[in-house]
Amino acid sequence: MRCATVQFEHRPDDKAYNLARVEHFARRASEARAQVVVFPEMCVLGYWHLRRQPAERLRELAESVTGPSVARVRGLAAGLGMAVGVGFLEIDDHGSLFNSYAMCLPDGRVHVHRKLHAFEHEAISSGDRYTVFDTPWGVRMGVLICWDNNLVENVRATALLGATVLVAPHQTGGTNSRSPHGMRPIPVRLWRDRHHDRESIEAELRGPNGREWLMRWLPSRAHDNGLFVLFSNGVGEDDDEIRTGNAMILDPYGRTLAETWAAEDAMVIADLDLDLLPMSTGRRWIQGRRPELYGVLTRRFGDERDARSARFSTDPVPIHRPT
Repeated sequence: MRCATVQFEHRPDDKAYNLARVEHFARRASEARAQVVVFPEMCVLGYWHLRRQPAERLRELAESVTGPSVARVRGLAAGLGMAVGVGFLEIDDHGSLFNSYAMCLPDGRVHVHRKLHAFEHEAISSGDRYTVFDTPWGVRMGVLICWDNNLVENVRATALLGATVLVAPHQTGGTNSRSPHGMRPIPVRLWRDRHHDRESIEAELRGPNGREWLMRWLPSRAHDNGLFVLFSNGVGEDDDEIRTGNAMILDPYGRTLAETWAAEDAMVIADLDLDLLPMSTGRRWIQGRRPELYGVLTRRFGDERDARSARFSTDPVPIHRPT
């Protein structure tokens, strides 16, 4: 199965521009005979600036699953005969908001994942279920948005539900991590000067605030669960942070099939060799599971936090958990 993943710099609140970029790259992917193309988290609307907006403004910007933005992408997918995935701000019938991702299939079906660990705004709720679905190509796919992928349980659950291709849309890189060896912000001036000094900004995108951070953990999600991973990410200015792109496709051994660290909107394409799946290391290891030992994974210890508190807290985490 041929897949494409895209990085692009969104314009905040400019749905027309952002959807035009989606259409541009979807058509390019179709011309390259890709069957699937995926775009970043919240790419229809923009991302980090939303944390500064009042809840009323978010509700004005949000759309339902049947709203015009998803409808346009759904029509694009049907017209091109391919699957197209985009991130958007969803509002449901009760007025609840979600950081959501719509996978629009060529037969008109739309599968929507709501981010399980939403922290962007106190008015944005977290989802409560995994999203795994069949495709016309006989491949079962799953979606996990950004921080969902950082909790290893979520990727394992998605694999156990039958997914062999994981769509992993992000808006990451260049964040102001509270961890002493986590990411750090990238100077905005380097991005704005990219047309005159491309080497400096691309060194940042490849470095510890971008690709190097991703490669500490992302390949293990693919390897340990026997999954292909389609990693899509924003690139460039996202409010006061610089997203680091690094769109990439990983195989079930955690090997990089295609990637970019270009300081620009870009797309990478790779053919997924599905014959790698049955004997992949992680998939074989899963068969050795002993579920009777794993009750500790569903047990509450009393120190759990909501996603926003866990993401933004400056308090050190105790080394020893309560028992």
